[in-house]
Amino acid sequence: MDKHPRGAFVADPSMLGLPAWYSDNGQYLTTKFFGMKINRYMHDHGISHETLARVAAKNYRNGALNPNAFRRNPIPEEDILGSPMLNYPLTQYMFCAPDEGAAAAIMCRADIAHRYTDRPVYLRSTAIRTRRYGAFEVHATWASVEEDASPTVYASRAAYEEAGIGPEDVDVIQLQDTDAGAEVIHMAENGFCEDGEQEKLIADGEPIGASGLRQVHELVRQLRGEAGDRQVEGSPRVGYAQVYGAPGTSAASILST
Repeated sequence: MDKHPRGAFVADPSMLGLPAWYSDNGQYLTTKFFGMKINRYMHDHGISHETLARVAAKNYRNGALNPNAFRRNPIPEEDILGSPMLNYPLTQYMFCAPDEGAAAAIMCRADIAHRYTDRPVYLRSTAIRTRRYGAFEVHATWASVEEDASPTVYASRAAYEEAGIGPEDVDVIQLQDTDAGAEVIHMAENGFCEDGEQEKLIADGEPIGASGLRQVHELVRQLRGEAGDRQVEGSPRVGYAQVYGAPGTSAASILST
């Protein structure tokens, strides 16, 4: 959104085995897909446009505290709501900034972690799931009569089971925030609330945000108490990370001290 001139989002859907009409009607542009997805979710569960703006504004506030962030300036909710509409109901400032930069993680066996640090962070579980029949996800060209949950739901459940904990045990959460709507949906899909409860949670100032391996980097900082001005209060001990991408694949990981 920051760099592309008008008309620059052109790609050949055959690269993913998709028909030409999928690109011709605009759905190969993932921003349109995410707009359609959150628009239906808002209708079904009573989520307001103001909630989307609150999610985005929270992420910009968090970015202002992070020296590695692409955007370092908070944006008020009213400016987010008033920015150009890109794919209804998502405005320009409801989409994530460019995913540029890099992150790295070095891992070792838990039994030798003490050789390298006196504050180890352990990977308790990780799970990856792809979409099942009936789950309408990115680059799906049709919607079946039968419906199934997003792959995020299955990845999340598997990660909790492997770690032997539940959503109520997590202290720091990093969810895929491709756009403000995706973050709202992922709050419920990862078990942190029921569908529709996001409206109250976000109004009370509770959630979340980030993407990719940066999530793991940030969780390690938080669990070690090294996050500076953005440090979560209460000495967090358990962190949760979730990412999502085309063509309908989701991963969840749980870390702890």
